[in-house]
Amino acid sequence: MTQTVLAHGLGGSTDLPIPVTYALIGAAWALTFTFAVVALAWRKPRFDLQAPGLALPRWVTTAVDAPVTRWTVGLLALAVAIWIAVTTTVSSGSNALPGVFYVLLWVGIVALSILFGPVWRVLSPVRTVIRLLRVRRDAYPARLGYWPAAAGLFAFVWLELASPIPGAVGPVRIWLAVYFGVTLAGALICGTRWCSHADPFEVYSVVASRCSPLRRNASGRIAVGNPFNHLPTLPIRPATVMVLAVLLGSTAFDSFSAAPTWRGFVEAHAHGTWQATALKTVGLAVFVTVVAVTFSLAARATGGVDRALRRQLPGLMAHSLIPIVIGYVFAHYLTYLVEKGQQTVFMLLGMPDAHVNYVLSLHPSVLATTKVLCVLFGHIAAVIAAHDCALRVLPKRHQLTGQLTMMLVMVGYTFTGLYLLFGG
Repeated sequence: MTQTVLAHGLGGSTDLPIPVTYALIGAAWALTFTFAVVALAWRKPRFDLQAPGLALPRWVTTAVDAPVTRWTVGLLALAVAIWIAVTTTVSSGSNALPGVFYVLLWVGIVALSILFGPVWRVLSPVRTVIRLLRVRRDAYPARLGYWPAAAGLFAFVWLELASPIPGAVGPVRIWLAVYFGVTLAGALICGTRWCSHADPFEVYSVVASRCSPLRRNASGRIAVGNPFNHLPTLPIRPATVMVLAVLLGSTAFDSFSAAPTWRGFVEAHAHGTWQATALKTVGLAVFVTVVAVTFSLAARATGGVDRALRRQLPGLMAHSLIPIVIGYVFAHYLTYLVEKGQQTVFMLLGMPDAHVNYVLSLHPSVLATTKVLCVLFGHIAAVIAAHDCALRVLPKRHQLTGQLTMMLVMVGYTFTGLYLLFGG
């Protein structure tokens, strides 16, 4: 189970229907062309954070917000979590817990949040327990921002990418126990705001939901609208950029860590399991730090702004990273979700030998093309979102030149992402 759960899609550039060099050059040209078009033809902000969208019938909002709906979904999610915890106590190779953890939870949250909004607010077992206990406190320190969530997300990707035995049942069970204990304790002390600010899965769900066409309008009704209008509503708090850097940097390190060069380096310099873990931890931290630093510097590299606004620019533009994160998640884990997800569900239902439909792996050219398009469209959407944001926050004389550094960083992310995904 360890090896199968951690197998992320296809192998490398041999799966790409075109040479990886052409893919890199084509992606760079696509981004450059997109930037040139929007720079010349897009002179005023077009995305409206207050756009009402097309409101769905009132009964939809009423049904979704009804206490009976919220309680039913929350209690069912809590019951499923308890059932999974009880039924996955065995330590055999057919244990479904790693698949639930790495597939249904980590990747499933993204898919569900894009389709329905920030679903973890309803599905979270901790939130349900807090509602059952009628906790009413609201004492979360604002200065903490998203730092606890960023730490939790890093702990997750560390377990997957740097720990000694990421696919073993024991470490996953310990991680979940610590997560539940810390989140519940924080919610009991600080109230539900701890869940919205510090729960890594809820913050992850909120980030992904900004690409959803569903949103709440000013009157609170559920509406369908342009996701580009929804992207800038990502809350700007301390560590917003770090949350996105962890998500993007860890995905890049995931591909990098599979490269023979990195594996050979670890084997040559690590004498023992924990030295290898230390090297992987440093590598993961370096990738996350590089994303955070390069994005922050690129956002601040503009003229005509005072010191206060310059400090705010990385947070104001952080939402432009979301399409890149989503693109890489699906480029890396689409096979993981569709195929390993089937296997995990079968194992949960006590049918480990049930037939898995390898609908994606059996068509490698289609899958490889889909991966490239996910990366490319994510970066194009990011360029568009960053450009529109620049038109809103930068002085008129610097609205174009102030984006050049960000454009270069986006091209660098694209080259690096595609090369690591297919060429590394």
